[in-house]
Amino acid sequence: MTRMLLVRHGATPRTAEDRFSGDHGIGLSDEGRAQAQALAERLRGVALDQVDASSFTRAQQTAEILVQGRQQPVALRDGLGEIGHGHWEGLTRAEVEAKFPEEYANWEEDPLTYAPEGGESGIAVLARALPVLREIVVSHPNHTVLVVSHKATIRLLLASLLGFDARGYRDHLDQAPACLNVVEFKGPVRARLMLFNDVSHYANEPRRPGIDQSCWWDPPKL
Repeated sequence: MTRMLLVRHGATPRTAEDRFSGDHGIGLSDEGRAQAQALAERLRGVALDQVDASSFTRAQQTAEILVQGRQQPVALRDGLGEIGHGHWEGLTRAEVEAKFPEEYANWEEDPLTYAPEGGESGIAVLARALPVLREIVVSHPNHTVLVVSHKATIRLLLASLLGFDARGYRDHLDQAPACLNVVEFKGPVRARLMLFNDVSHYANEPRRPGIDQSCWWDPPKL
């Protein structure tokens, strides 16, 4: 049995602004660092046999905070990076809807197979991320591993592992900054979700759906 602590990176300056952030060079905000530090305190007594993180700056910084005080290296994995949004990068959802209405409508309808110009589809993300997860599980039987990745990537992975329709990953699954998920693997394709999107290390209650969710959560237009 492999026990995986699957963590989304902490908040960045773009998080509160609802900006598409699939590029590498975005670091944690002060809030994100505090979130990661709170999770580090929560995990202080947990022995970690392996730590892997996306090579994106914000994920790497989160992982480094989580292993402070441990003699534990962080293995950077390009395959765990965030979904690429192409020419949407850095724009808000409202800006994308206004500038690229047809692209955005196609992506909202099917983010699994559709990608904006220069970006990635959900299938493309799974094609690179699932083999990384498999390798980690296969090479660490009966170990506890920590994996730091990104919102869309984690949601797509969980949808695939648990047999959900991945086309609805944006509608049905959330990942708050610096949240903790726990997945137990009996084998590389037999997984059980034990804890999901938990932020009790820094928040008193789960966050409510907001502007960074899909249009499915938008209030009805009168």
